[in-house]
Amino acid sequence: MPFLTPNALASLVESAVSTHSSVLGRAAHAQIIKTLEAPLPSFLYNHLINMYSKLDLPNSAQLVLSLTPNRSVVTWTALIAGSVQNGRFTSALLHFSTMRRECVQPNDFTFPCAFKASSSLRSPLTGKQVHALAVKAGQISDVFVGCSVFDMYCKTGLRDEAGKMFDEMPVRNTATWNAYISNSVLDGQTRNAISAFIQFRHIGGEPNSITFCAFLNACSDALYLQLGRQLHGFVIRSGNEADVSVANGLIDFYGKCHRINSSELVFNGLRHPNDVSWCSMLAAYEQNDEEEKACMIFLRASKEGVEPTDFMVSSVLSACAGLAALELGRSVHALAVKVSIEKNVFVGSALVDTYGKCGSIEDCESAFHEMPERNLITWNALIGGYAHQGHADLALGMFEEMACGRHEVVPNYVTLVCVLSACSRAGAVKAGMEIFESIRMRYGIEPGAEHYACVVDMLGRAGMVEQAYEFIRKMPIHPTVSVWGALLGSCRVYGKPELGKIAADNLFELDPQDSGNHVLLSNMFASAGRWEEANLVRKEMKDVGIKKGTGYSWISVQNATHVFQAKDTSHDRNSEIQAMLSKLRREMKAAGYVPDTNFALYDLEEEEKETEVWYHSEKIALAFGLITIPPGVPIRITKNLRVCVDCHSAIKFISGIVGREIIVRDNNRFHRFKDNQCSCRDYW
Repeated sequence: MPFLTPNALASLVESAVSTHSSVLGRAAHAQIIKTLEAPLPSFLYNHLINMYSKLDLPNSAQLVLSLTPNRSVVTWTALIAGSVQNGRFTSALLHFSTMRRECVQPNDFTFPCAFKASSSLRSPLTGKQVHALAVKAGQISDVFVGCSVFDMYCKTGLRDEAGKMFDEMPVRNTATWNAYISNSVLDGQTRNAISAFIQFRHIGGEPNSITFCAFLNACSDALYLQLGRQLHGFVIRSGNEADVSVANGLIDFYGKCHRINSSELVFNGLRHPNDVSWCSMLAAYEQNDEEEKACMIFLRASKEGVEPTDFMVSSVLSACAGLAALELGRSVHALAVKVSIEKNVFVGSALVDTYGKCGSIEDCESAFHEMPERNLITWNALIGGYAHQGHADLALGMFEEMACGRHEVVPNYVTLVCVLSACSRAGAVKAGMEIFESIRMRYGIEPGAEHYACVVDMLGRAGMVEQAYEFIRKMPIHPTVSVWGALLGSCRVYGKPELGKIAADNLFELDPQDSGNHVLLSNMFASAGRWEEANLVRKEMKDVGIKKGTGYSWISVQNATHVFQAKDTSHDRNSEIQAMLSKLRREMKAAGYVPDTNFALYDLEEEEKETEVWYHSEKIALAFGLITIPPGVPIRITKNLRVCVDCHSAIKFISGIVGREIIVRDNNRFHRFKDNQCSCRDYW
């Protein structure tokens, strides 16, 4: 092997850094020892310390440092910078302190590293001390040092000091303005961020991809759609539309502003989307209730060889939860295990949430207990899963375990909504009212519209409809759609048409185009035999152009989703479905089933009413499930509206007749039918 010069050996060491190869780095070090006699040239020591530090091998870096005869500011800066790069912020500051004790003066590269370490440790006192050293050393006027000081004060919450530092900087480059805009966004000061961008342009500043992305973050946080569109136009005019980072920012911006078509246009215009592009598009779909498209783009990304990240997996799991797509959720879970991210707290929390919302409470509990680390979202997901299933006792038990303080997790607004919802669905009025009355005093949380809606729902479900109305009248905040909707629903169940009319009138005022409220009022009058009023409500709907939302039920069989409407006869296997319905009807009649014709929607003869309720969409979906899904496998049905009382009663009968577990998720909760019983205990 020819003799290698010190410069050639230094190049070998740098290659190890650029390729992140510790094996190559150690081989290069061995070659240096073999080729050159000690002491080595100073620059080689610096290269070796830089390499070991950047490759996160701190012990080796320290060893080389101890062998270095003349340690300069370059030597120490290499060690400090590598420590900061690998998140060893305390070590970085200790090295900085040792360097100072050796009377080595920091330079314009060392100070930014020390400020970064101080801000990452949220240590403003240390940052101020380093700031004083920078002033003393005459380095504070350097644009990079000044920018680092400003960023440190922003990150440690010292706004006044940050503002003074920014105003006193003699020179501000693009990085400085980017820091100002980005930190303003992080601090929730979107107007300041936008003003800074405009000021930056007025002085002739040329924004880069970081500037554009920071500005888009400000627009998306404040939902400034027009302003973001103007920036998009500027991006195109300035020739930056091909920058993938900017494109990713635009996808995210349009998604958060609920302009999903614009997100798609930007994404489809990318020649080479990166991992963040796929994640951004997936998240945009999920945020805009386009769960099917979110799942599809996840599958596309997998085919393109995109490595699934924790963010991508947690986003697609949220989409699975929205669709109640249990099998797809399990497939994503398997993929997460394959790439070793299932223990990630965000992925784990998404798994708990997905299984809870898909009605598999056993998998929900397993995912929760298998997590090595849990956060507030994890706890909320499990409590919410219990609430969906109507397990108030389990939800309350988990809430008490969480709130007792042993887990260092403090309940938040969402936690209390989940707990109150569980109490509502299980009829635990006393426990629910005690929790509601303690929200402000015990947990320091101001009750919101969702909490009040839960209480109204809880009282209404328990038959305490008048008390629910009185509770609404005494509310300190203006009742929302969900509050009046909860009252209207209970009036429908318990036959309180006069109170129901009051609730409906308020709903019509708050949300005049919602067909569901009109239908519910019409049905309430119909079930009370007040057909003229029922028909009048439907006529009013027609006159003002409000169309009734169609009820659907769907069931997944062999990776295909089959959708049914009431009285649906369009399916390829309709003859088999009708035969199964007839068979079930005969067996149920023999077992003592009597149809509840109160839920027929028209003024029909009794026999016609029985036929009307028999062909609801969930019954048709169930018949299809019975002819296609093998015995012993649970049948899972999803419905976009609330399951009616007759269908609920019928499915209980069917579960006993066929000996199958049947799980129905309606727009309100899960119903788990088995052996003529439902998990809701007929309380929903």
